Amino acid sequence: MDWLQRLTLRIGAVLAGLSLAGGALASMPHRTEVRVVVVTTWESTRGGEDHGELHAWQARWPLSQALPFPVGVHSLQYDPKRHVLAILTGMATARAAASIMALGTDPRFDLSHAYWIVAGTAGVDPKIGSVGSAAWARWVVDGDLAQELDARDMPADWPTGILPYGRTRPYEQPAPNAHNADGNVAYALNPRLVDWAFSRTRNLTLPDDPALARLRAPYAGAGARPPFVLEGEGLMSARTWYGARMNDWAERWVDYWTGGKGQFAMSAEEDTGIMQALTFLARDRRVRLDRVLILRAASDYTVQPPGVTAADFVAQEASAGFPAEPQALDSLYRVGEPVARALADDWKHTRDVTPGGAP
Repeated sequence: MDWLQRLTLRIGAVLAGLSLAGGALASMPHRTEVRVVVVTTWESTRGGEDHGELHAWQARWPLSQALPFPVGVHSLQYDPKRHVLAILTGMATARAAASIMALGTDPRFDLSHAYWIVAGTAGVDPKIGSVGSAAWARWVVDGDLAQELDARDMPADWPTGILPYGRTRPYEQPAPNAHNADGNVAYALNPRLVDWAFSRTRNLTLPDDPALARLRAPYAGAGARPPFVLEGEGLMSARTWYGARMNDWAERWVDYWTGGKGQFAMSAEEDTGIMQALTFLARDRRVRLDRVLILRAASDYTVQPPGVTAADFVAQEASAGFPAEPQALDSLYRVGEPVARALADDWKHTRDVTPGGAP
């Protein structure tokens, strides 16, 4: 075989390889560019009807397509017109982290420019807000990553038995780095994007009714106000807690881990798990951390009303549920919807330029 024949065979082999590669690329599924991901955490069925954080987005937005999501707890919901996708993560930190990681690595979606809006119910500190109110978080702080002594074993001068890793007293200064080998305890969101979302919604009139008025009547200050939109931080814990002493810990824990920059407002479970998954995904440039918004609306108070013990408060909610849950779900959609719509509908600008600017 002369050199010309050998060259011809090599060129043919290369062209055949390119043809096979092109065929493989052509057969890959199209990746849908998602503009906004709405993150919800729980859903239930009552009387044969869906009820929960996802329901309003599915019905009122609407999200018309159900997409299979076998590695998660619920199908994904999608609006193909505005390219808005909703996920139900399941409750608590572990399910939330696993669900977001599964979505972030799903080959069907391009999430590299997407905005994320977490929209969930929570308990509210009555010093900061009232039931039915909704808060945009500037920080989310983990309440589980800690050392703890039983209150009966702690020194008499300690205000709590919960103390940071690497420290020997509660709130010992200096605070450890919020991101360390023991875990990521506090996440700062893009303050300019948070302020932008707050500015668009701060003057909204949220639903109020006699039931909410009765719930807030025993409280004073912000806790007695009709529902309103605010900025305030979320403390996340897979353990639901109640009472004035635990509330004092929550206020000081958030202040400690944010260096005095954050103010505790909402108690929930999932947001640090969501942020952990997004942080890992951002390392591979699958998502952008500067495009995350976290909105929580209050379905109950973190502190019992005067004249009620913390134990009785737990018993009431264990039997009757969170008393302002329907109103909180309504507030979530009313506050989150205009922000999601603005981001999705102005995609020619918001795709490449984050509202409010870089952090």
